[in-house]
Amino acid sequence: MSTTKYTPRLADKYRKEVVPALMKRFSYSSIMQVPKLEKICLNRGVNGAVSDKKLVDVAVEELTTITGQKAVSTLSKKDISNFKLRKAMPIGARVTLRGTKMYEFLDRLIATALPRVRDFKGVNEKAFDGRGNYTLGVTEQIIFPEIDIDKVNKITGLDITFVTTAGTNEEAYELLKEMGMPFRNIKKD
Repeated sequence: MSTTKYTPRLADKYRKEVVPALMKRFSYSSIMQVPKLEKICLNRGVNGAVSDKKLVDVAVEELTTITGQKAVSTLSKKDISNFKLRKAMPIGARVTLRGTKMYEFLDRLIATALPRVRDFKGVNEKAFDGRGNYTLGVTEQIIFPEIDIDKVNKITGLDITFVTTAGTNEEAYELLKEMGMPFRNIKKD
């Protein structure tokens, strides 16, 4: 019986293709300077969670199904009387992926989920935050093949944030582009 350790396809691609390409592109002196993906955070606010507590449970369950890792509910930080909101009420769901699960989720997102978006022409390349992080808004959770459309009672969206070690937007853009992220307008060098 062999004891070979499993590595995700995109982790291999990062090591074998992305690192050399980025070292050449930005002329790094060490491979430790090459930016890498640290984590992927999925976040989802639940509309109507104040009146119906079960909606948050459904959101947590859907995020858990999509990512393969247990999601947690997010709690409100303060009272807002106009929205009938009290401090520490569940109002959303979130999950943070690292390591193997992060690479597997990114692979599924790029290969199967994003192409299922209606009229898909690529993701917006302007959604970087200036510190090398990228946030992608998904309007419908049904683009993920893990979600059974027949069991969905309400179509909602979620935010997916890619946290990288890149210092600039350009480095993060090149990293995600090399990983296979389908940007709308590929910049010409």
